Amino acid sequence: MGLLLAAIGATVAALLEASVIPYIAAGDATPHPVLLGGVIWTIAAGIDRGVTWAFVGGLVLDSLLGRPLGGTSFALLVAVGGAAALARPFPRLRLVAPVLAVPILSLVYSMVQVGTTAALQPGVAYPGLGAFLPDALYDAILGMFLGPIAVTLRDRRAATSERAEW
Repeated sequence: MGLLLAAIGATVAALLEASVIPYIAAGDATPHPVLLGGVIWTIAAGIDRGVTWAFVGGLVLDSLLGRPLGGTSFALLVAVGGAAALARPFPRLRLVAPVLAVPILSLVYSMVQVGTTAALQPGVAYPGLGAFLPDALYDAILGMFLGPIAVTLRDRRAATSERAEW
């Protein structure tokens, strides 16, 4: 059931990213809800749900935005793998892991996505690193608030389901 909910959440986040998010951009900065959800959900619920989120969300984004099919999924899978690698050695710091992981992985995601798009579509130019910083800052601000909330809610739900029933 958890994988199905991850796929549904990724689809909803991809629909939001393709339709509503361009209208709430702050200057040149736009958030990436599929990336945010994937990184935060990987840290909160585990790598299997994060990989499902990344793969389904990437395919939906590619099909909605007319990108090469699979390029966004690959970039999201790299970011989710990075989130799992950052969260794994520090289980007690899971509450602050999204705050640290989201801005770093937002930069990685943007660079990998542009790299795969440029490799798969001829004529796409590589922007400089400065083009990715506003998006990473926007994602960092959202991750700073949403990440600890998601991890706390997930931990509370897991704690209540692990109680012994007499």
